[in-house]
Order: sequence, then structure tokens, then C-alpha cells
Amino acid sequence: MAGFRGGSAGPVDVRVVPHPAVTLVLEFGNGPLVVDVATGRQQRGNLVAGFLHGAVRVRGENIECVQVRLSPVAARAVLGASPSELDRTLVALDDLWGQDAARIGQQLGDATSWQDRFALAEALLARRAETGPSVDPQVAFVWDRILVSRGQARVEDLAAEVGWSRKRLWSRFRSQIGLPPKRAARLVRFDHAAHRLAAGEGAARVAADSGYVDQSHLHRDVLAFTAMTPATVVGQPWLAVDGIAWAEHGVGETG
Repeated sequence: MAGFRGGSAGPVDVRVVPHPAVTLVLEFGNGPLVVDVATGRQQRGNLVAGFLHGAVRVRGENIECVQVRLSPVAARAVLGASPSELDRTLVALDDLWGQDAARIGQQLGDATSWQDRFALAEALLARRAETGPSVDPQVAFVWDRILVSRGQARVEDLAAEVGWSRKRLWSRFRSQIGLPPKRAARLVRFDHAAHRLAAGEGAARVAADSGYVDQSHLHRDVLAFTAMTPATVVGQPWLAVDGIAWAEHGVGETG
């Protein structure tokens, strides 16, 4: 998780770069934070976002929030809903958590430090994780292998490793993680490649090392996930703050 506060330079308006996690936003500022997606759907305030991609923007003024990147392996228990219900969608946190959502927002606003806010959020997430449904061990194993391989593991090989048919793996993984395994691998591969591009590495080298057929293949994937070209993606604040905001309990100051 990370803490974000809008700066004094004016309204925040940034493009979202997808990543392989379910995003949980706990807002407590004067906001509201607003998320817009290409379909025209909009969500304000506390929210949960599935694996969004395409033209997605976050905007607002006087934003203060704790943002959690929740592993899809844990999301089912923490949210009380399957991530498959969140695929490419935005959901108001109140719809999932009821009074818990309003309560945590009030507590975060009353807290006097970011460390206290992180502790409050962690306690709530841990409590919900203890009582929620877990994913199959085989599904968790396959997700871990996809992450470790940076999205280059073959689905057929993963199905064989857990002793399932490809069809069964597809069904169980999709229902519990929120994405089919092949698309999950594609998202993880993109995430790794996007961060290398943002770090200044050449597109041809990144494409070759990341398992893309060629540079054009990488270009198409970046465009599909972000509605931006690789040259545009590398300058996005969403990627630029990752090394600070997500190092551990970093605080990203936007604006």
C-alpha cells in the first residue's frame, strides 16, 4: 500500500497504467478522487478496480487516500467477492464492505500520520482476509509461477504441473483470480516490460528479453493495455512513482 496526497500545483489528472493487481482506494481527503474509464463509467471516492486497461484516468483536487495493490490471490477473501466480478470494472467499496468502508474512511481521516493510516488499513485487511474464502492451492501456485516467469510461463506446462486439464485450469483460475491464465500472463509480461521501458531501456531489447515476437508486438500490447504508444507510456507519472510509492510503505506526493 501507499499514501497519496494531491499537491498545491492544481488538480491531479493522470493516466492509469495497468498492473497485475486489484486496486483498492481508501479515500479520506476533501476530494473526491474520480476514476474515468473509456466505456464512460465513472466512480468517485472509495472504490475497487479490477484489471482495468485502455484509456483510464484518475483526477481530482485535494485528494488524500491510501491505495492498496491487492494480490488477486488475496482479493477474494479481503473483498468478500471474486475478482472475476471486477474484471474491467469499477465498484464502489460501500457495495462490497457496507459500513466497514465508511468506518475506515473516518479512521484514516482522524489518524495523525501515514504510518498510523497504514496500520489501520493493514488491520482491516488482515481481519477480512482471515474470514474470507481462499483460492485453490493450485490456482495460487499457477499465479506465483506466472509472476516468477514474468508472464512467460506456458499455460499448458502450468496445467500439467498441477495435474489439471487446461480447461479446468482456465475455469478455476478465471473464477478465482479474475482473468484467464493466458491473459494474466500477458498482463504480467506487459507490466514487466513497461517498467523496463520507463527505466530507459530500448524497446527492441525489452521486447526480446520479455518474450515478445518483435518490437511491433510489444508496441501492440502497450497500445492495447494503455491506449498509448510506448514512447508516451514511459513518461507517465503512474510509472514514475512506482519506485518510491511502492518500495515498502512509501508516500507518493502527486501534483
